[in-house]
Amino acid sequence: MSVSQLQDNHAALHAGFRWLVPEQFNIAQACCQRWAQAADATKRIAVHAYEPGLAGQFLTYAELQQQADRLSNVLRQQGVNRGDRVAIVLPQRFETAVAYMAVLQMGAVAMPLSQLFGPQALEFRLQDSEAVLAICDESTVDGVLGIRPNCLDLRRVIGVGAAADRADIDYRFALAAAPARFEPVATLAEEPAILIYTSGTTGNPKGALIPHRALIGNLSGFVCSQNWFGFDGQANAESQAVFWSPADWAWTGGLMDALLPTLYFGRPIVANRARFSPGFGLRTTSPFGIISLDV
Repeated sequence: MSVSQLQDNHAALHAGFRWLVPEQFNIAQACCQRWAQAADATKRIAVHAYEPGLAGQFLTYAELQQQADRLSNVLRQQGVNRGDRVAIVLPQRFETAVAYMAVLQMGAVAMPLSQLFGPQALEFRLQDSEAVLAICDESTVDGVLGIRPNCLDLRRVIGVGAAADRADIDYRFALAAAPARFEPVATLAEEPAILIYTSGTTGNPKGALIPHRALIGNLSGFVCSQNWFGFDGQANAESQAVFWSPADWAWTGGLMDALLPTLYFGRPIVANRARFSPGFGLRTTSPFGIISLDV
């Protein structure tokens, strides 16, 4: 089709365009559960963890779903209901991906909070959102516990890794004791999935409530900006390109433009907690072969 033909048909194309959004849609189902049900689920890697001297650490989609199911049951046992806000105050690590899948598949609302936030930023967001539970690790638990007395809705804090001793609930022990199966909630595409706050440049931060369907609209920009990642013909789980971005998964750029789209296409993503530098970036990417980078 020539440029002139495209121009001539623009009005009709524009008027006839529709997003193909089903009535029911859940981000966790699209990003994890459907891959966990595939024949290659035990081989298809969802998350690589990069830590110097610790090679070969990864979660398959089967393992990601299993851990998400256990965490969903833990959250339900703690009284988290559909629509409740759950603060995910974690850097790039296995448990962060698990937390998003667990919260979203139970119809609760995930609220990302950066490990870089100070007490005032944490307190405002936790108060304003009326978050009922927070999931933290050693890099964030002290900040959350420090302002917890002022956040009356915050009933429980789950501690990951070295934060377990300071939190109400030890993440590892709680998951080990939880039932291994969870029945996901059939959410409407319009239901809220993620509550993410603006930076507060012009006044108090403002919460943007993002529905499950927003991921569908975000995919086209991700694909086009990443050399058709997801449509590059690499369907084999053992030879797929790996994605990594230094963007914190608590930011829109790290969550909506890295973690969730990568999982949506059933690909592996690298979780890396260290501070970014060019040399560090090369060391991170070299063990994984072909990688799509977003820096």
